[in-house]
Amino acid sequence: MPAYAMAHLRDAAPHPEIAEYIERITATFEPYGGRFLVHGTPHETLEGSWPGGVVLIAFPGLAEARAWWHSPAYREIAPLRSRHIEGDIILVEGVPTPYDPARTAQAVRAGLPGHPDTPADTDAGQPA
Repeated sequence: MPAYAMAHLRDAAPHPEIAEYIERITATFEPYGGRFLVHGTPHETLEGSWPGGVVLIAFPGLAEARAWWHSPAYREIAPLRSRHIEGDIILVEGVPTPYDPARTAQAVRAGLPGHPDTPADTDAGQPA
């Protein structure tokens, strides 16, 4: 199942180390099957606020994404970015193909209070 490294980067100021990081990053994720899906492109905020930029890198799976993140090659260049750009970075697994959101909705409904498939609530740890 595909996985993604997603970065929400803020307060990026031009700096020679940022340019070096950008020049070197592709070589760090290509051995793990990574590729840019989004990098430095403008975005449109439709709800809430999203100051800064988005970077999205696709990997064949979560194992490859983790291996890239912890690789000596990436760990070597990561400070070039982190010294100059504030941000949040996550790894997230994609959904299987095919994906049916109705199953997710069904699981949400099953967890609602009063739903026949929801376990009986307990009161302060005591059986109901």
